[in-house]
Amino acid sequence: MKLSRLYRPRDPRFWLMIVLNLLSSVLAWVLRSYELLPLVAVVVAGFALANAYIGIRLAVALMREEDEPARR
Repeated sequence: MKLSRLYRPRDPRFWLMIVLNLLSSVLAWVLRSYELLPLVAVVVAGFALANAYIGIRLAVALMREEDEPARR
């Protein structure tokens, strides 16, 4: 597992990972900045945790995957 394999701008999974992690950060900011109803806060927190979990799984998958062979 190499950290250098994480940066792959041509792979759609890379951009999905970026979007999900940014979205979970925004949702966490909303939870801390606004006083929400308890049910709404639980739903937003659930989305934030799910986004973070999926983003981390994508990052680990990208780091574990071997580099593509050079195309001719």
